[in-house]
Amino acid sequence: MDKAKKDHSLDTLLEFDGVVMFVSDKHSYWVKFRAKRIPPTADKPHGIDYSLTLHGPDGERIIGYDNAHPARASKGPGGKRTKLRDHRHRYHTARPYKFVDAGTLMDDFWRDVKKILKEKGVAK
Repeated sequence: MDKAKKDHSLDTLLEFDGVVMFVSDKHSYWVKFRAKRIPPTADKPHGIDYSLTLHGPDGERIIGYDNAHPARASKGPGGKRTKLRDHRHRYHTARPYKFVDAGTLMDDFWRDVKKILKEKGVAK
């Protein structure tokens, strides 16, 4: 992210650090947030270490957005890893995620949560 451009949504994401909340009492789906400010690096240029995850009743991670490790752009031996660590998990696959800002990250995460809950018949 351009240093001259301040990400005002970052403070909101940082306030969610450590928050765990149920998104469906009836079916026990829950989300967990982790977000810490770090010095910017080549692989984490936005200066944040984050993980936003949706878990099912058995605790399995269904979807997640994080920057813990690089992800391949495609499956198989020809799938190249990206330099940046931002990626999105859906069940057991991980694909690179283009981090724009913290607000977009949260919007994308909640859109996926709603989509999964609808697929699971938990939400309308």
